[in-house]
Amino acid sequence: MSNAKVLPLLEPADGQAVPPCCPPLTERPMTAEEAETAARMFKALGDPVRLRLFSAVASHDGGEACVCDISDVGVSQPTVSHHLKKLKEAGLLTSERRGTWVYYRVEPSVLAVMGQMLLGVSAAA
Repeated sequence: MSNAKVLPLLEPADGQAVPPCCPPLTERPMTAEEAETAARMFKALGDPVRLRLFSAVASHDGGEACVCDISDVGVSQPTVSHHLKKLKEAGLLTSERRGTWVYYRVEPSVLAVMGQMLLGVSAAA
């Protein structure tokens, strides 16, 4: 059993921008809780294989990718599955089984939150 925490996924309300989990880095110092949330996301992306897998899913046609289409990252299939599991546990990916294959999708709200935090765009802007 995993003790990993899943990041809350923030959905836009009434067509407004996604509220960030954390303030833009240039806005104010983060609280301890905000730093924990951001660190989980970035820790999951801190491995080169995970970053390549995340990028492969995010850039795939239709916004989702079958594991069979993204497994060519220079490691064995069990290792690919391990890294995809870690990305999913961090709340960065969702998955859906279709027959014998698993399809992965990057959560758009997570990309929005990460972009807002790194680019310094506040939710009010």
